[in-house]
Amino acid sequence: MIEANLDKGRGPVATVLVQRGTLDVGDALVCGTTWAKIRAMQDENGNPVKRAGPSKPVVVLGWASVPNAGDEFREVEDEREARHIGAEREAMARAAELVATRPPTLTDLMAQAADREIPELNIILKADAQGSLGALTDAFLKLPRHEVRVNIIHSAAGAITESDISLAMASQAIVVGFNVRPDVQARALAEKEGVDVRLYKVIYEAIDDIRQALSGLLSPEEKETELGRAEVRALFRVPKVGVVAGCHVQEGKILRDARARVVREGVVVYDGRIGSLRRFKDDVKEVAEGFECGVGIENFNDVKEGDVIEAYEVHEVARTL
Repeated sequence: MIEANLDKGRGPVATVLVQRGTLDVGDALVCGTTWAKIRAMQDENGNPVKRAGPSKPVVVLGWASVPNAGDEFREVEDEREARHIGAEREAMARAAELVATRPPTLTDLMAQAADREIPELNIILKADAQGSLGALTDAFLKLPRHEVRVNIIHSAAGAITESDISLAMASQAIVVGFNVRPDVQARALAEKEGVDVRLYKVIYEAIDDIRQALSGLLSPEEKETELGRAEVRALFRVPKVGVVAGCHVQEGKILRDARARVVREGVVVYDGRIGSLRRFKDDVKEVAEGFECGVGIENFNDVKEGDVIEAYEVHEVARTL
């Protein structure tokens, strides 16, 4: 395989170099985890080719997905065999990747928001009896699900086994045990691979813990705090700085580096950040109500007399279910 790419008009295409034998239109090929039934071949000039012999590079159309450049390809008996071999190789590759991936701990899951549209907390659930299992399953699935949700990968009555830990590794899940313990092999594998195993004796404690974990998957809410307002009463052009607004602080205080809106006749004309703040000739960190100051807005020089500069801060607030 010399090179391969996804062509907008032709789909996955690959330039191949035949080393032994010949290739014909309609042949079935396998390359890495993908396969092809040759729909068409073209030479280096884009002319159709029906047969390609040794040392002849040709562009092959008809791949199921884009092969990896540099991989060797081989011809197989028919399309069915090509599909089968490709699927087996892909399954093996995915399994190897999953096993090699360290699953997140409950703390990790609580500290980050998932990238998917609806974040999921994958769980392997083990309990001492079917009754406990049913109660926990019902409780977990009744937790709010419109923004985040519990996904129970596997549930069963009995001790936590090595196979439970392996499944948690493959599915990036945590293991929740109610009135059960991991056996020796399961404990050793969990410690080695960093699988998070949570053990409970009281149902509501398990529910509260999972609720807290789901809350950690929620995107934080942004809350704005107004700091102060200043009216622009004069304008000064400072070389290498730009326009500085001479202001009178009417309410609160103005902070250097704070977020700021420039409001003109009730309309926000710019939203940015305060780049410089001065009292007379001195740079200062803040100016309180009733005092005069010079304010420079980052990347904005179109300030007018009479504008109002509103300084504010934005904080991220954790949300709960």
